[in-house]
Amino acid sequence: MAQRGSVLAAAAALSATLVAGPARAQLEVRMWTLLSGGDGARMQALVRDFNASQREVRVVSTTLKWGEPFYTKLITASVVGAGQDLATVHLSRLVNLAGGGVLRPIAPAELAAAGLRGSDYLARQWQKSQYRGVAYAVPLDMHPLVLYYNKTLAGRAGLLQADGSLTPIEGIAALTGAFRAATERTGKPGLTMESSQSSYAIWRLWTSMLAQQEVGIIRDGRFVYGAAGEATLAAIAAWFRRGYAQVGLDYPASTSQFMGGGATFMLNGVWEVPELVRATRAGTLGFDYGIAPLPRMYRNASSWADSHAFALPANPGHAPSPRKVAAVLQFVAYVSRHSMGWAEGGHIPAYRPVAESPAARLLKPNALYAAAADNVVYDPDGWYMGAAGPLEAIASKFMPAALYGYMTPAQAMRRFETESARLVRKAPPRY
Repeated sequence: MAQRGSVLAAAAALSATLVAGPARAQLEVRMWTLLSGGDGARMQALVRDFNASQREVRVVSTTLKWGEPFYTKLITASVVGAGQDLATVHLSRLVNLAGGGVLRPIAPAELAAAGLRGSDYLARQWQKSQYRGVAYAVPLDMHPLVLYYNKTLAGRAGLLQADGSLTPIEGIAALTGAFRAATERTGKPGLTMESSQSSYAIWRLWTSMLAQQEVGIIRDGRFVYGAAGEATLAAIAAWFRRGYAQVGLDYPASTSQFMGGGATFMLNGVWEVPELVRATRAGTLGFDYGIAPLPRMYRNASSWADSHAFALPANPGHAPSPRKVAAVLQFVAYVSRHSMGWAEGGHIPAYRPVAESPAARLLKPNALYAAAADNVVYDPDGWYMGAAGPLEAIASKFMPAALYGYMTPAQAMRRFETESARLVRKAPPRY
């Protein structure tokens, strides 16, 4: 009760600044973010809008390089007490960050002082924000893997319905058949996706397909997918071996191939939506496009996803004051309530009043893949899992080799398991 009282008092004092006059200096909140490109621009706009909306708090945001460089710096700075006040993170990394002592827990009373509750957020994303039953982050969105398609090429391949939407695809054979038909009837690859060495895309598709088969990946420090792991990688590799997709494309090359009209389908995350919208408005895209949730290839329609979230670095020995925590969460609450702009970046908002609003439900092209939100699956919990995490890095080292033919799917899986074994059996680090 003492903590709740101090938090509420700090929030009251913060909100009273405008009324009582400039009794206190403006409070600065420093934030590190890994958001770049369109996401980065949208977050910077939210920061500017928040700063302009009031005078008591000023957020200063710094963008760091996405992936392991960001997390290495966040971990190092936080554990020595030199971290920022706020950071954007992936929920797939929460077990590592919260369990490793990198993040500070967020008390229900602290959320309440900012006008927030756990029930304000989509249940799956709020659950992923917890570690051992305690909140360590506030979710911002989810961004699943989806299927983009070029309507001109898909129509030429006989894959569209009368209304111009994609004919429903169900089953691995049907999806393979769609890629084959598109390749044979257009003279261009039926599919494009990132497939170069160190690509994370193959891991994301592979985990989606295993989840659709209701097959797990890791349990009690052991890989449990059995023969399904190799068979699933072999199914993906077959698309490349048969010429339905071009091997070796890095991320920019694969997206450019689709944007340039060079492939019928693209498997990618929803974060490419803004570029398609921009190119369409500018008249530079050259074709009409559609987007569908990842097809159901097996027993269900599971699709890999991750989520951005806000978290407070632990900074041991330099704990933030209640007033600073209240200021941080004031900004987080502002972003949650104004996340419609974030949805325009292709992401599905995690804040329910926005996600379930009529405006969000009607937003195009997001409405085309909204059903994917009901079927998202995250990387399994583990300190070694998550965006640009060590196990994903090992997967990106060996799984693409099966597409090239440098290894058979069986060899790629054995190398992946052998190199990963030291991680999954290792005790979680406490930084």
